[in-house]
Amino acid sequence: MRYLNILQCIVTALLLCGAGQVEGRAGDSPQQLPTHGPLRQSPDNPRYFADADNRIVYVTGSHTWENFQDVTQVFDYPAYLDRLTTLHHNFIRMWVTESIHSDGGWLMNPPPNEKDIAPLPYLRTGPGLALDGGPRLDLSRFNPDYFERLRARVKQAGQRGIYVSVMFFQGFSVVTPGGWKAHPLNGENNVNGIDGDANGDGLGLEVHRSPGPQVLEIQEAYVRQVLETLHDLDNVLYEVVNEATPESVGWQYHFIRFVKRYERERGFMAHPVGMTFFQLGEFGGGENRTLFESEADWISPGGYTKYARNPPTTDGHHVQVLDTDHIHGIGGDQEYVWESFMRGYSPIYMDPFDAVHELTIGEPVLNEPQHERARVAMGQTRRWADRLNLKRVTPQSELASTGYCLADRGGEYLIYIPAGGATAESGAAKATRPVTVNLNGASGTFTLEWMELETGSAKQEGVLIGGGERMFTVPFPGSGLLHLRKAQ
Repeated sequence: MRYLNILQCIVTALLLCGAGQVEGRAGDSPQQLPTHGPLRQSPDNPRYFADADNRIVYVTGSHTWENFQDVTQVFDYPAYLDRLTTLHHNFIRMWVTESIHSDGGWLMNPPPNEKDIAPLPYLRTGPGLALDGGPRLDLSRFNPDYFERLRARVKQAGQRGIYVSVMFFQGFSVVTPGGWKAHPLNGENNVNGIDGDANGDGLGLEVHRSPGPQVLEIQEAYVRQVLETLHDLDNVLYEVVNEATPESVGWQYHFIRFVKRYERERGFMAHPVGMTFFQLGEFGGGENRTLFESEADWISPGGYTKYARNPPTTDGHHVQVLDTDHIHGIGGDQEYVWESFMRGYSPIYMDPFDAVHELTIGEPVLNEPQHERARVAMGQTRRWADRLNLKRVTPQSELASTGYCLADRGGEYLIYIPAGGATAESGAAKATRPVTVNLNGASGTFTLEWMELETGSAKQEGVLIGGGERMFTVPFPGSGLLHLRKAQ
């Protein structure tokens, strides 16, 4: 016993000298280093990306609809990056809309009065007027303002340590009469005589399913221009389309291969290409299987009933960026973030920020405290990802009674403890929260640390000897973490 007390003092002193840093709060505003990509799937733990030095890069962050084009109002991009940096986020999706005009869409603030979208990828030269009353577009002439803004915003994010997934196409731009009316490939909106509505039904579904040769040529030219604009930036990822219809799979596979081939032929650095889930989630007929079977470097599966709570453990075959956009529309909370992180995903958040919205599945329409808790949780998970050895740590839910454990057996264990679960002790007025951890085969001495997530406070509790199953009493009422690490 005396030996253990001495050892406990030594280990605790070492922890205080730097090995066990106290968890920072979201408002600490850490200085983020520039990105160091391009990212690729880690050969050591393919659940995650690795950078140019083969260091694991766990990506997480808030993305929002107008972070590239101005749709309802002029977007304050520098303030947005400031906020992400303060939250310790390092990933965004950069949204595009293919439309030339907007009626406000799902954003309800400002009021949904019609507004031009800016900038557009093509110049509005005329002759003739488009359906919105402005000059028709020339699909053979790219708008320099569009591509200059694209490059500038991706570069600015990289200087803040933020990786950017650039979206090529927008699935919702072709599925309604109003959306198709504002689409550049509507024959009434361009001077090139190109019309993507091959069957004349007033919709443009064909352009994301089986486009004709002329339409496909226009799409490929646009993608090439994006690749040429961003090819030398190391913080770039690509996403073929946001939530197209399930019938778009073959078309998406084509562009995954197209990007990879073009970068290879041009001698560009290879950037990860992603495929994300479909419109209407699991209720729209799309299957996650088509993502897993693709040649994409990263995927973003979807489905409210499968991923909103207690998601399945990742299989390690893909980097899976789990996005609330493909689960709730808008929704999710800190529990979603932690549950996803502990199962091997990289969780990201479809964030309305200050916009009033109406698109949601299974969550309140507007709950700013809930959004803020999710933002803070993403920053917390990233700090823990930086502390853990993610080359070796994998989801091993069976090792903890809570069902959430990242572990390198015999070396390190991080257990997530959801809120609740207290049980009354026999003959005592105070309820306890027991947590058991299976340390079979884990010999030697381990340091023990608790963290209360609501407050961000951490507490070192000395050491324990491994081997067998160990029971712990959670020292706080809310959600938190238990971290066990082999003492060096």
